[in-house]
Amino acid sequence: MSFAGTILRSRAMAALTSPHGVDRYLEQINPMWAAREVRAQVLSVHRETGGEHPVATITLQPTSTWRGHRAGQYVQVGVDLPGSRRTTRCFTISSAASLPGETITLTVRAQGEARPGQSVSRWLVERAQPGDLVHLSQAEGDFVLEESPATPTNNHLLFVTGGSGITPAMSILRTLLRDGYDGRAGRRVTFLHYARSAEDQIFADELAEIAAGDNDVDVVLRHGSVFSEFELRRLVPAYAETDTWACGPAPMLDLVREAYADSTRLRTELFNVASVVPSGAAEGDVAFSRSGEQAANTGATLLEQAEALGLRPTSGCRMGICFSCTATKSSGTVRNVLTGEESSLPDEEIRVCVTSPVGDCVVDL
Repeated sequence: MSFAGTILRSRAMAALTSPHGVDRYLEQINPMWAAREVRAQVLSVHRETGGEHPVATITLQPTSTWRGHRAGQYVQVGVDLPGSRRTTRCFTISSAASLPGETITLTVRAQGEARPGQSVSRWLVERAQPGDLVHLSQAEGDFVLEESPATPTNNHLLFVTGGSGITPAMSILRTLLRDGYDGRAGRRVTFLHYARSAEDQIFADELAEIAAGDNDVDVVLRHGSVFSEFELRRLVPAYAETDTWACGPAPMLDLVREAYADSTRLRTELFNVASVVPSGAAEGDVAFSRSGEQAANTGATLLEQAEALGLRPTSGCRMGICFSCTATKSSGTVRNVLTGEESSLPDEEIRVCVTSPVGDCVVDL
C-alpha cells in the first residue's frame, strides 16, 4: 500500500471530503483513480454468438483497488444507462483467476427487452466500446476450486454446465490449464456442456482447441439435448463420488440435483442467482422524517423511493459498496436486496441504495 493510498483511505480524508467521499473527487480528475471503489475501463468487446440474445466477452481493466478474484466468482457491475440512474447486475468472471489490478473478462448474454439502453447486459453486449467506464464490486461467491492448480492430484473433477452457465466453469478450467504444469490440468477433468445449438456454443473455438490438446481434459459438448443421468453415468460411472461443479438454468440443475441425490460432492450455482433479491409483496408506508415526505411502499430500494419523492440523498456507487448513502432507519423492518437479510433494529445505520422496506418504515432523510 503506497503512502498516498494510505492517506486517501484515511478517516481524516473521509471527513474532509464528506459527504461525497474522496472517490467522487478522484473520479473527476481521472476516472481510473480510486481510493476504495472499483471501476474498470472497457478494453475490448468480442462477440461470441449472435441471434436474439447474443453473447459477448468484455475485457476490462480494473482500477488498482481491484483485489483480484478466484476462478468461479462473480462481480457486481454498475452501468450508468443512458437517460437512467446507475443500474447494477451480477456477472460471472470468465477469465482465469486474477491478481490485484489485473485485467478480467466477463462473458455476457444480452437479456431483457430489445431496448438496448435499458438493460445492463444488452448495453455491455451491444453498446459498450473501448474506453467506456463501468463500476465494479470486489469479487464474490464460493463456487470456486479449493485445490491448487499447481499441484497435480488424482482427483477427478467434473463440470456440468448449460447455456451461459459455462462461464464460471470456464474460469476454473482456464486457471487449471494456465497454472498447471506444462499446460496440463494435472488431474482428470471432464467438461460436459449443453447448448441449444452449435451456433449458440460459447467459447466454441477455444473448447475445440482444448479438446484436441494433450492436457488431461475431456470436453463433451451436447447441442439440442437435455441433461440426463443416463449419459452422465456413461461418461463418468462414479459421478456421485466425483467432485462436481454444475451451473446453468434451473430446470437443468433440478435434474442434476436429482441425479446426485444426497451426494456431498455436488456444488451448484444457479445462473443469475446472484442478482438482486426480490423484495416480495410491498406493503405499508415509507416515511422520510427529516423532509416530511411519505408515500406507499413500492418495494423499490429506499434510495429509489426517496428519489421518486423528489429527494436527493447523497449516493455514490448505488451498489452498496461506497457507504456514501448510509442513513439512519428510525423504525421498521428492512431487507438487504443483495443478501435477502432482514433487520428490525431501531436507529440502525443502513445503506439506502441496497435496502428496501418490508412494511412501514421511517428513515432519517
